[in-house]
Amino acid sequence: MQRVAPRATARRIPVRQHPRYRRSPERPSACNGQSVITGPPGPEAIEALQADPVDELVVRPRARGLIHLVSAVVAVVAGAALVEVAWTGSASSRAGWAAVIYVAAIVAMFGVSAAYHRVRWTSPSAEKWMMRLDHSVIFVFIAATYTPFAVLALPPDTGAKALTIVWTGAAAGVALKMLWPSAPRWVGVPLYLMLGYVALLFAEALLIGAGFTVVALLVAGAVLYNIGAIFYGVRWPNPWPNTFAHHEFFHAFTVAAAVCHFAAIWLVIR
Repeated sequence: MQRVAPRATARRIPVRQHPRYRRSPERPSACNGQSVITGPPGPEAIEALQADPVDELVVRPRARGLIHLVSAVVAVVAGAALVEVAWTGSASSRAGWAAVIYVAAIVAMFGVSAAYHRVRWTSPSAEKWMMRLDHSVIFVFIAATYTPFAVLALPPDTGAKALTIVWTGAAAGVALKMLWPSAPRWVGVPLYLMLGYVALLFAEALLIGAGFTVVALLVAGAVLYNIGAIFYGVRWPNPWPNTFAHHEFFHAFTVAAAVCHFAAIWLVIR
Protein backbone atom coordinates (compact mmCIF):
# COMPACT_ATOMS: atom_id res chain seq x y z
CA MET A 1 0.00 0.00 0.00
CA GLN A 2 1.49 3.31 -1.06
CA ARG A 3 1.99 5.83 1.69
CA VAL A 4 0.76 9.36 1.06
CA ALA A 5 3.15 12.06 2.15
CA PRO A 6 1.61 14.54 4.59
CA ARG A 7 0.66 17.89 3.13
CA ALA A 8 3.10 20.70 3.83
CA THR A 9 1.65 23.35 6.08
CA ALA A 10 2.67 26.96 6.40
CA ARG A 11 4.49 27.92 9.57
CA ARG A 12 2.28 29.74 12.05
CA ILE A 13 3.50 32.36 14.48
CA PRO A 14 1.60 34.77 16.76
CA VAL A 15 0.64 38.05 15.18
CA ARG A 16 2.42 40.18 17.72
CA GLN A 17 5.66 38.25 17.19
CA HIS A 18 5.67 38.64 13.42
CA PRO A 19 8.61 41.01 12.64
CA ARG A 20 6.86 42.77 9.78
CA TYR A 21 3.32 42.89 11.21
CA ARG A 22 1.78 46.22 12.07
CA ARG A 23 -1.83 47.19 12.50
CA SER A 24 -3.26 48.93 9.49
CA PRO A 25 -6.53 49.16 7.56
CA GLU A 26 -5.31 46.16 5.55
CA ARG A 27 -4.68 44.17 8.72
CA PRO A 28 -7.80 44.51 10.91
CA SER A 29 -7.33 44.44 14.68
CA ALA A 30 -9.94 41.69 14.89
CA CYS A 31 -7.22 39.13 14.27
CA ASN A 32 -5.24 40.33 17.28
CA GLY A 33 -4.09 37.46 19.47
CA GLN A 34 -4.65 34.84 16.78
CA SER A 35 -2.11 33.45 14.33
CA VAL A 36 -1.28 34.34 10.79
CA ILE A 37 0.15 32.32 7.92
CA THR A 38 3.49 33.65 6.87
CA GLY A 39 4.20 33.85 3.18
CA PRO A 40 6.89 35.30 0.97
CA PRO A 41 7.72 38.90 1.95
CA GLY A 42 6.71 41.62 -0.47
CA PRO A 43 9.20 43.91 -2.19
CA GLU A 44 8.75 46.67 0.38
CA ALA A 45 9.55 44.30 3.24
CA ILE A 46 12.63 43.04 1.42
CA GLU A 47 13.78 46.61 0.81
CA ALA A 48 13.38 47.51 4.47
CA LEU A 49 15.21 44.42 5.65
CA GLN A 50 18.08 45.05 3.26
CA ALA A 51 18.36 48.62 4.50
CA ASP A 52 18.57 47.69 8.20
CA PRO A 53 17.89 44.01 8.82
CA VAL A 54 18.73 43.96 12.51
CA ASP A 55 16.60 46.95 13.49
CA GLU A 56 13.61 45.46 11.66
CA LEU A 57 13.82 42.11 13.45
CA VAL A 58 14.12 43.32 17.04
CA VAL A 59 11.95 45.41 19.31
CA ARG A 60 12.49 49.10 18.62
CA PRO A 61 14.20 50.71 21.63
CA ARG A 62 11.96 53.05 23.57
CA ALA A 63 14.40 55.94 23.16
CA ARG A 64 14.62 55.54 19.37
CA GLY A 65 14.37 59.00 17.81
CA LEU A 66 13.88 60.78 21.15
CA ILE A 67 17.32 62.42 21.08
CA HIS A 68 16.70 63.91 17.66
CA LEU A 69 13.18 64.99 18.64
CA VAL A 70 14.56 67.08 21.51
CA SER A 71 17.39 68.29 19.28
CA ALA A 72 14.93 69.47 16.62
CA VAL A 73 13.16 71.66 19.17
CA VAL A 74 16.46 73.05 20.48
CA ALA A 75 17.65 73.64 16.90
CA VAL A 76 14.60 75.80 16.19
CA VAL A 77 15.30 78.04 19.18
CA ALA A 78 19.09 78.19 18.77
CA GLY A 79 18.75 78.53 15.01
CA ALA A 80 16.42 81.49 15.34
CA ALA A 81 19.02 83.20 17.54
CA LEU A 82 21.74 82.45 14.99
CA VAL A 83 19.70 83.88 12.13
CA GLU A 84 18.92 86.99 14.18
CA VAL A 85 22.62 87.55 14.92
CA ALA A 86 23.53 86.94 11.27
CA TRP A 87 21.04 89.48 9.90
CA THR A 88 21.57 92.18 12.51
CA GLY A 89 25.27 91.81 13.23
CA SER A 90 26.65 91.63 9.70
CA ALA A 91 26.90 94.35 7.11
CA SER A 92 26.38 91.79 4.36
CA SER A 93 23.25 89.76 3.66
CA ARG A 94 25.48 86.79 2.80
CA ALA A 95 25.79 85.93 6.48
CA GLY A 96 22.02 86.04 6.90
CA TRP A 97 21.30 83.75 3.96
CA ALA A 98 24.09 81.35 4.93
CA ALA A 99 22.59 81.13 8.42
CA VAL A 100 19.10 80.53 7.03
CA ILE A 101 20.35 77.66 4.83
CA TYR A 102 22.23 76.07 7.70
CA VAL A 103 19.40 76.41 10.24
CA ALA A 104 16.80 75.08 7.79
CA ALA A 105 19.00 72.04 7.15
CA ILE A 106 19.73 71.23 10.79
CA VAL A 107 16.07 71.55 11.78
CA ALA A 108 15.08 69.40 8.80
CA MET A 109 17.64 66.72 9.62
CA PHE A 110 16.66 66.38 13.27
CA GLY A 111 12.95 66.79 12.53
CA VAL A 112 12.81 64.20 9.75
CA SER A 113 14.90 61.77 11.79
CA ALA A 114 12.62 62.18 14.80
CA ALA A 115 9.50 61.64 12.68
CA TYR A 116 10.93 58.58 10.96
CA HIS A 117 12.15 56.92 14.15
CA ARG A 118 9.39 57.91 16.58
CA VAL A 119 6.28 57.35 14.48
CA ARG A 120 4.91 53.83 14.16
CA TRP A 121 4.26 53.89 10.43
CA THR A 122 1.28 51.74 9.44
CA SER A 123 1.90 52.20 5.73
CA PRO A 124 4.96 50.35 4.38
CA SER A 125 5.08 52.78 1.48
CA ALA A 126 5.12 55.83 3.78
CA GLU A 127 7.80 54.25 5.95
CA LYS A 128 9.89 53.48 2.88
CA TRP A 129 9.78 57.10 1.71
CA MET A 130 10.49 58.43 5.18
CA MET A 131 13.56 56.21 5.34
CA ARG A 132 14.74 57.60 2.01
CA LEU A 133 14.11 61.16 3.17
CA ASP A 134 15.84 60.56 6.50
CA HIS A 135 18.98 59.25 4.81
CA SER A 136 18.92 61.91 2.09
CA VAL A 137 18.60 64.97 4.30
CA ILE A 138 21.89 64.08 6.02
CA PHE A 139 23.71 64.88 2.77
CA VAL A 140 21.90 68.21 2.56
CA PHE A 141 22.82 69.00 6.15
CA ILE A 142 26.51 68.28 5.54
CA ALA A 143 26.58 70.64 2.56
CA ALA A 144 24.60 73.28 4.48
CA THR A 145 27.13 73.11 7.33
CA TYR A 146 29.89 74.00 4.88
CA THR A 147 27.96 76.97 3.52
CA PRO A 148 28.63 79.62 6.22
CA PHE A 149 32.36 78.83 6.21
CA ALA A 150 32.58 78.89 2.41
CA VAL A 151 30.72 82.20 2.23
CA LEU A 152 32.27 84.01 5.20
CA ALA A 153 35.62 82.44 6.08
CA LEU A 154 37.15 81.49 2.72
CA PRO A 155 38.34 83.71 -0.14
CA PRO A 156 35.58 84.11 -2.77
CA ASP A 157 37.13 81.80 -5.36
CA THR A 158 38.02 79.14 -2.80
CA GLY A 159 34.59 79.39 -1.19
CA ALA A 160 32.87 78.99 -4.55
CA LYS A 161 34.96 75.88 -5.25
CA ALA A 162 34.08 74.41 -1.86
CA LEU A 163 30.37 75.06 -2.35
CA THR A 164 30.45 73.45 -5.80
CA ILE A 165 32.11 70.31 -4.46
CA VAL A 166 29.94 69.79 -1.39
CA TRP A 167 26.58 70.61 -2.96
CA THR A 168 27.37 68.42 -5.98
CA GLY A 169 28.31 65.64 -3.59
CA ALA A 170 25.14 66.19 -1.60
CA ALA A 171 23.02 65.98 -4.75
CA ALA A 172 24.75 62.71 -5.69
CA GLY A 173 24.12 61.35 -2.20
CA VAL A 174 20.44 62.27 -2.31
CA ALA A 175 20.12 60.58 -5.71
CA LEU A 176 21.75 57.45 -4.30
CA LYS A 177 19.42 57.26 -1.31
CA MET A 178 16.31 57.96 -3.37
CA LEU A 179 17.12 55.62 -6.26
CA TRP A 180 18.96 52.87 -4.35
CA PRO A 181 17.58 52.96 -0.80
CA SER A 182 18.67 49.38 -0.07
CA ALA A 183 22.33 50.12 -0.79
CA PRO A 184 24.56 48.39 1.79
CA ARG A 185 26.03 50.44 4.58
CA TRP A 186 29.55 50.09 3.20
CA VAL A 187 28.33 52.20 0.27
CA GLY A 188 26.35 54.87 2.12
CA VAL A 189 28.44 55.49 5.25
CA PRO A 190 31.73 56.17 3.39
CA LEU A 191 29.93 58.70 1.18
CA TYR A 192 28.83 60.67 4.23
CA LEU A 193 32.37 60.60 5.59
CA MET A 194 33.97 61.50 2.25
CA LEU A 195 31.74 64.55 1.97
CA GLY A 196 32.85 65.57 5.43
CA TYR A 197 36.52 65.05 4.58
CA VAL A 198 36.27 67.65 1.80
CA ALA A 199 37.13 70.15 4.54
CA LEU A 200 40.69 68.84 4.52
CA LEU A 201 41.15 70.39 1.09
CA PHE A 202 40.53 73.82 2.57
CA ALA A 203 42.03 73.36 6.04
CA GLU A 204 44.79 75.94 5.63
CA ALA A 205 42.43 78.55 4.19
CA LEU A 206 39.95 77.90 7.01
CA LEU A 207 42.66 78.32 9.62
CA ILE A 208 43.66 81.64 8.11
CA GLY A 209 40.12 82.92 7.58
CA ALA A 210 38.33 81.57 10.66
CA GLY A 211 41.05 81.11 13.28
CA PHE A 212 42.28 78.30 15.51
CA THR A 213 39.24 78.08 17.80
CA VAL A 214 36.84 77.58 14.90
CA VAL A 215 39.05 74.93 13.30
CA ALA A 216 39.42 73.15 16.66
CA LEU A 217 35.64 73.01 17.01
CA LEU A 218 35.35 71.66 13.47
CA VAL A 219 37.91 68.95 14.20
CA ALA A 220 36.16 67.99 17.45
CA GLY A 221 32.84 67.73 15.62
CA ALA A 222 34.41 65.67 12.86
CA VAL A 223 35.84 63.20 15.39
CA LEU A 224 32.44 62.83 17.05
CA TYR A 225 30.72 62.31 13.69
CA ASN A 226 33.25 59.62 12.80
CA ILE A 227 32.73 57.79 16.10
CA GLY A 228 28.99 57.90 15.57
CA ALA A 229 29.38 56.61 12.02
CA ILE A 230 31.41 53.67 13.31
CA PHE A 231 28.69 52.83 15.83
CA TYR A 232 26.12 53.02 13.04
CA GLY A 233 28.18 50.84 10.71
CA VAL A 234 29.02 48.06 13.17
CA ARG A 235 25.74 48.28 15.14
CA TRP A 236 27.51 48.50 18.50
CA PRO A 237 27.34 49.07 21.46
CA ASN A 238 23.98 47.68 22.63
CA PRO A 239 24.00 47.98 26.43
CA TRP A 240 20.21 48.30 26.78
CA PRO A 241 18.66 46.87 23.57
CA ASN A 242 15.08 47.61 24.60
CA THR A 243 15.78 51.19 25.67
CA PHE A 244 19.06 52.64 24.38
CA ALA A 245 20.86 50.68 21.68
CA HIS A 246 23.59 51.29 19.10
CA HIS A 247 21.42 53.62 17.00
CA GLU A 248 20.83 55.86 20.03
CA PHE A 249 24.60 56.14 20.52
CA PHE A 250 24.87 57.10 16.85
CA HIS A 251 22.23 59.81 17.33
CA ALA A 252 23.86 61.07 20.53
CA PHE A 253 27.22 61.50 18.82
CA THR A 254 25.65 63.28 15.85
CA VAL A 255 24.04 65.77 18.23
CA ALA A 256 27.32 66.36 20.10
CA ALA A 257 29.10 66.89 16.78
CA ALA A 258 26.39 69.24 15.55
CA VAL A 259 26.77 71.32 18.73
CA CYS A 260 30.50 71.73 18.05
CA HIS A 261 29.86 72.84 14.48
CA PHE A 262 27.03 75.13 15.54
CA ALA A 263 29.41 76.86 17.93
CA ALA A 264 31.99 77.22 15.15
CA ILE A 265 29.39 78.73 12.82
CA TRP A 266 28.29 81.13 15.55
CA LEU A 267 31.86 82.39 15.92
CA VAL A 268 32.18 82.87 12.17
CA ILE A 269 28.87 84.70 11.80
CA ARG A 270 28.84 86.99 14.84
